[in-house]
Amino acid sequence: MFLLIILLAGGLLWLLANFLLKSLFFTRRFYLMGAAAVLFFLMGYFITLLEPVSFVVFGLLLALLAIDLVFIFGYNRPPVAVRHTAERMSNGDKNAVSITVKNNYPFTVSMEVIEELPAQFQERQHFFKGQLSAGAECVFNYELRPVERGEYNFGHVIIYAGSLLGLVRRLFICEKETTIPVYPSFVQMRKYELMAQYAQTHETGSKRMRKIGHSMEFEQIKEYTIGDDIRNINWKATARKSVMMVNNYTEQRSQQVYCIIDKGRLMKMPFDNLSLLDYAINATLMLCNVSLYRQDRFGLMTFSNKPGSFLPADRNRGQLENVLKSLYNQQTAFLESDYEMLYSNIRGLIKQRSLLLLFTNFESLSGLQRQLPYLKQIAKYHLLVLVFFENTEFKKITGIRAADTASVYMRTVAEKFIHEKKIIIKELQKNGILSILTPPQNVTVDTLNKYLELKARQAI
Repeated sequence: MFLLIILLAGGLLWLLANFLLKSLFFTRRFYLMGAAAVLFFLMGYFITLLEPVSFVVFGLLLALLAIDLVFIFGYNRPPVAVRHTAERMSNGDKNAVSITVKNNYPFTVSMEVIEELPAQFQERQHFFKGQLSAGAECVFNYELRPVERGEYNFGHVIIYAGSLLGLVRRLFICEKETTIPVYPSFVQMRKYELMAQYAQTHETGSKRMRKIGHSMEFEQIKEYTIGDDIRNINWKATARKSVMMVNNYTEQRSQQVYCIIDKGRLMKMPFDNLSLLDYAINATLMLCNVSLYRQDRFGLMTFSNKPGSFLPADRNRGQLENVLKSLYNQQTAFLESDYEMLYSNIRGLIKQRSLLLLFTNFESLSGLQRQLPYLKQIAKYHLLVLVFFENTEFKKITGIRAADTASVYMRTVAEKFIHEKKIIIKELQKNGILSILTPPQNVTVDTLNKYLELKARQAI
């Protein structure tokens, strides 16, 4: 009798599951209650008084299961979930995403909402839980920080809904698959735009530069005030007005600024999950926005062992979108970069003297010396600024007290590499090449400061 009941119940559940097209899922509470019913049947085999109790427990379980099924599958008004995200995400920054869930059942429902994140995040346990009353809405907010550029494919938003009895849950697939592109960090671009208006930033190492001299772009004639340069006195206007008048000049504009990005193997080095190439790309996008705001002409060039993208310098606002699209698909080539080819391309494509910010990396003095002849040739025709990166892991090693021979050796090697970076700076200075040695996380602000400094000094 016992085996017959178990077989009938199992067959009923199998037929029920197939009839409901695999949208039915049993919860842990159901299995615990089923285990309790089985335990009563086993005990009833040895204790006669418990045999009728086991049938009561089993019947109660079936009755509750039937009620729960009627509640969950008897109403054809499924819950709705909608994902809200921007049309594109910013690489290396936190991007807000939200899921709005509405309960269309006429009673309170417990829900488990599963978000199928893109494969790049490697996260398979991203879900939210909650109870929603009849007709109520709930918004689940979270943030994503992508560390690679490209297309991110979001899957479905899946809802497991169940009544307060909690024996079964019904599966609902609510949101369709969505592809969101991840672009270079336009969040940082906007962040530094306001700072650049005042020719200063408020982060570590930044400073306001005093402008020396004046440009030859005339702006207006105004009355003299204390602090104006007496060399700018306009004597003819003074004679006509009988008041001291001075010429007012504005900062020289429409200068050419090029960012040149090395896509060689050294730029693949990671830091905080982002590659050095991505830090260089984010800084380039920020500098493009700032230079266009200051009415300079901005251009872009990339290279590795062969020529990459090239955008001629322009100051139209459409240039920012062109730069953004060009930087979107840039990848490292895992090969040694050809600086001789770079020099040839610069001579052929950039005719006017320009500010060139070259984002690259040198880990040793010998690596610099192989490319130094080409850098010196570039610096003859343009104002060249070499932007390369500190290895912050070496700094961490030198800050740890050596406890054994191995740690002493590691600390010595780390100090050697740090010292070589300083020698590289001295070597560049000796050859008249400006340089920025910066931690990856500070490359954006340091590059902006150098650009503003050179503008203030009228070095371009």
